[in-house]
Amino acid sequence: MQKAGSSLDATTRVQKANTSDFSTSLVCFSHLRWGFVYQRPQHLLTRAVRDYRVFFVEEPVFETVGAARLDLSPQPGGVTVAVPVLPDGLDESAAEAAQRRLVDQLLSQMKGRSRILWYYTPMALGFTGHLEADLRVYDCMDELSAFRFAPPKLKDRERALLARADLVFTGGQSLYEAKRGRHPHVHAFPSSIDARHFARARDRNGVEPEDQARIPHPRLGYFGVIDERMDLQLVAAMAEIRPDWHFVMIGPVVKIDQATLPRRPNIHWLGGKRYEELPDYLAGWDIGLMPFAINESTRFISPTKTPEFLAAGVPVVSTPIVDVVRAYGNAGLVEIAADAAGTVAKAEGLLSHPKAAWLASVDRRLSGLSWDKTWDAMHALMRDHLEQADRSSSAAVQIPEAAHV
Repeated sequence: MQKAGSSLDATTRVQKANTSDFSTSLVCFSHLRWGFVYQRPQHLLTRAVRDYRVFFVEEPVFETVGAARLDLSPQPGGVTVAVPVLPDGLDESAAEAAQRRLVDQLLSQMKGRSRILWYYTPMALGFTGHLEADLRVYDCMDELSAFRFAPPKLKDRERALLARADLVFTGGQSLYEAKRGRHPHVHAFPSSIDARHFARARDRNGVEPEDQARIPHPRLGYFGVIDERMDLQLVAAMAEIRPDWHFVMIGPVVKIDQATLPRRPNIHWLGGKRYEELPDYLAGWDIGLMPFAINESTRFISPTKTPEFLAAGVPVVSTPIVDVVRAYGNAGLVEIAADAAGTVAKAEGLLSHPKAAWLASVDRRLSGLSWDKTWDAMHALMRDHLEQADRSSSAAVQIPEAAHV
């Protein structure tokens, strides 16, 4: 495997990055880094490689370089990550022009008959709007315009993407309800689960991770990105109400100042962990926490960690996120509380109740969920659209009998 920044020319890099015989390429444009947090894009696209050559184009990085380049890195799951490396100092217009040239060069080397463009960020339309595609998919996993530091152009770009997309998938039911009137083919695909992976946490006999092993019980844990969507005051208040409980917080801190994190002897900030490690941490937790703030940035979220906690056999208390309440709270699988006192009371109840009946209900609920099933359902819609487009194209080129002389 070539390292990022290698001196190979673009043609050679594409050939080395993916040598499959698939006739269709799927090129994804994402605001997320492939190696940041393993979530929806990784789950879906590592399944897409069964059917397509998959390229994952990240947002650019800026370096002191003489000319723009595209660094390609084949990943173990079969996806090839493409990172635009641009010279420092480019303004927005010049950066988009450079990315347009790099993407054009990448696509020119693909020998496939068909091309699918898959979007996680509407901002990518600024350098891909000129591209022809057999299918455009917008997998809207979040309401990005509500997030901190969202680009001012994001809403306009999303309107343009919705006008051009063939299919729109949403990461939750609330997001589906917000988008369904804006496109004729919107489909809800809420967060799913790799149940086997997280079920490893139900075996409590393994060796604990070193940085968690000495933390006393009861342990209440959170994993995921720590940003403006987390209610830090709620965590601090719970830790103050129950100083004998210990709060294990796992995940990268982004878009907020580390100095704003509450610091108490019973709050443990362990940093980011690899997806492969998460079951080992969850195996040592007594309660799972989802302390999301209730604000614009969380209005439409459908947290992937909800079914992941459940598959791990960890009882959960969440703030009243709409999709969590609808799918799991109303079914009695997740406890819901709006403030610190209520969350503590719900957690106390969970700590004192046996889990056998709850686990049986969890397993029944999760039996219908998997990322494999989610991808298969998405892929069926994609194939249907491609087949309809092929039939329409074939009908359009037929010469009517009356035209023959």
